[in-house]
Amino acid sequence: MRQKKDAPLRSDAQRNRERILEVALVELTRAADAPLSTIAKKAGVGQGTFYRHFPSREALVMEIYRHEMQQVADTAAPLLECREPDRALREWLDRCAQFAMTKAGLADAIRQATGAPGKPAKPSPTPLTEAAELLLRANEKAGTIRPGITADDLFLAVGGLWTIDPHTDWQPRADRLLDLVMDALRVGAPGR
Repeated sequence: MRQKKDAPLRSDAQRNRERILEVALVELTRAADAPLSTIAKKAGVGQGTFYRHFPSREALVMEIYRHEMQQVADTAAPLLECREPDRALREWLDRCAQFAMTKAGLADAIRQATGAPGKPAKPSPTPLTEAAELLLRANEKAGTIRPGITADDLFLAVGGLWTIDPHTDWQPRADRLLDLVMDALRVGAPGR
């Protein structure tokens, strides 16, 4: 009996899928052209199992990208529960920087998967946008940032993160950039 497209996976199938994603993230971060057969072998699954979950390299890369974005996005609400809004926003931006720097190798795989004609489009950063909006609105309500800043504004302001060479001592540069961004967001804040 065929499983419905949106039906949940059996627990063993879900574990296989998660293991493939885990191994693929490491291997594709290390080398964008890592062979799929190597990923399947290191994940402990056969080729058939691998291709049932991910029928192409592009499907695998896009799922990793979506999964990793969701992981970063999912940290926003918990940060707001235990931090002041401006501290939560800054810590979330630190996590975005960490993601950008540690997944730099994966960026090559994403470019390869989405760069050629007929290849899938890079997924929109919707989870990150929603997380950023949540943090920005909480800060706006608290009076800690100027009103009217959008997630798009924020991402344009922190775009410099993606130009930092991850193979250097990137942390101090990222910290300075994020300090500048936070200072800029505070200018004109009603609570300051």
